[in-house]
Amino acid sequence: MLNRLTRSLSFRLLVIFIVLGGLFVFGTFKAIQRFYNSDQIRGLISGHLSLHVSYVREDIGVPPRIDRAIAITEKVPVDIRILGPDIDWASDPAFPRLEQLEFASSPRFSDDPGAWAGELQGVDFADLGNHEFLRMRQGDYEVVVSTPRISDVSEGPGLIPLVLGLGLSFLLIAYTAVRWLFRPIETIRDGAEHIGQGNFDFRISNVRSDQLGDLAADINRMAGDVENMLDAKRSLLLGISHELRTPLSRMRLELEFFDETENVESLKAEIAEMESIVNSLLEAERLSSRHSPLTCSQVIVGELICKLLDNYFAREADRIHVSLPNEPVSAQLDEARIGLLLKNLLSNALRYSQPEDGLVELAISATDSELVMTVTDHGPGLSEGQAARIGEPFYRDDASRARESGGTGLGLYLATLVVKAHSGSLRLLPTDDHGASFEVRIPLIN
Repeated sequence: MLNRLTRSLSFRLLVIFIVLGGLFVFGTFKAIQRFYNSDQIRGLISGHLSLHVSYVREDIGVPPRIDRAIAITEKVPVDIRILGPDIDWASDPAFPRLEQLEFASSPRFSDDPGAWAGELQGVDFADLGNHEFLRMRQGDYEVVVSTPRISDVSEGPGLIPLVLGLGLSFLLIAYTAVRWLFRPIETIRDGAEHIGQGNFDFRISNVRSDQLGDLAADINRMAGDVENMLDAKRSLLLGISHELRTPLSRMRLELEFFDETENVESLKAEIAEMESIVNSLLEAERLSSRHSPLTCSQVIVGELICKLLDNYFAREADRIHVSLPNEPVSAQLDEARIGLLLKNLLSNALRYSQPEDGLVELAISATDSELVMTVTDHGPGLSEGQAARIGEPFYRDDASRARESGGTGLGLYLATLVVKAHSGSLRLLPTDDHGASFEVRIPLIN
């Protein structure tokens, strides 16, 4: 989940918005704090507050006059309580008792550098609920001022919840806007995945008229160009293959009229190998064209192997040992190409091992999700260098893949293409002794 978020452009842009917003708020707060901490501003605020406190004191007088206190509450939205030796009066009966209030100096009004204003002499502060209380001493009397009025109840959220709510709302709006801005990326990504799988006739649609829309149009144009290029290559290869088959057939026919000599037999072998190469190249082209679907049907694997052995390995049947599960295995496969896959693997195993090395083993098994086919021989095996290049076209090692062996270097390449076309895997298994063991795994689709 975290990896997906970090790769998301909309998430990165949202993080940038949050960081920039945080830096802006932090910078603004520091600027305001520095502005208010300047001696000129602090002195101005302190002077005005001291002047207002003096006005209240002088207006109420000593001893305090209740009529003057009532006049103040009528002009200013505050409540007043007066306590003294002979008086206990409050402008609102709900005014809290002094023992309910904890008066102390306020950090906002002190001589500290971070305070809002300078210290107010003879004034204490207290908080209770949503009200602030200021206590002034007038001789033997105490005058307590509440702001706002006791009867005034704060409506709506406080400042901090309001700021947080607005901030979260703005972030949500920003995230929605960013998601809308980058929404075509998902469409473009899905389209590119379709095209990457070989569906070159697929086109990305429903993209806005902006730079992302231009990108989608460029991808569509590229898909068309690639499709045209592959079609041209395929047509060229088919044309060349067709033209090659005709002279090869003529040459083989002409050779039939010659006396059987060593040179004639050698030429026949060369022509047969050229025909095999042409056929293998054509099949490789069909398999590597991912937009050409397989011709799949429900195939019983045991019956496929029996046909394969009868058609291609009748003379060498005694060298092949087949292991099948007790229950028949059935799967959706391209029968002809799976036959080609097994034919190439068995041919390689027979070619590069001798009868005295032991039997070539073909083992078939199935799990809940995969068909497993293993071809094992007990010949000289493959070196690490050879194993690393399995599946490369035309690769033959000089030591064991010599031309005299009859191989063209396309057998394992074709086997690899067949496996990939079935969304499976082909790998060389480690063996304890000599020999090679190839394992094929194909997903079961019933």
